[in-house]
Amino acid sequence: MLMKLGICSVFLYICLMEKMIGYIEKRKDLFWSVGATQRHKISETLLVETILNYGTLEDVRELIDLLGLHHTADIFYNATENRSRKNYFPEVENYFKLYFDRHVRQHTIG
Repeated sequence: MLMKLGICSVFLYICLMEKMIGYIEKRKDLFWSVGATQRHKISETLLVETILNYGTLEDVRELIDLLGLHHTADIFYNATENRSRKNYFPEVENYFKLYFDRHVRQHTIG
């Protein structure tokens, strides 16, 4: 049973990584600072940060579809809460803090 669960987890991870790579390739202009041979190494943190800062509303929707609302919010909160240095534009940080507080934290608290 544990072997099957392990294999399933690996398979799901590989599927997610393939989808992430395809998602990044469609938006390669946003990742101009990352060489074409290095795009497969982009972390989820950099992916979320770049899309929220520079992507379109459709890019954000597809990102949330890809990673899930709660996971995207967790990545955002980990990068912004209790940190003196942040990589988000102040307006972007404020907007998505309000958005995730309303759509994620509100539903997990009550």
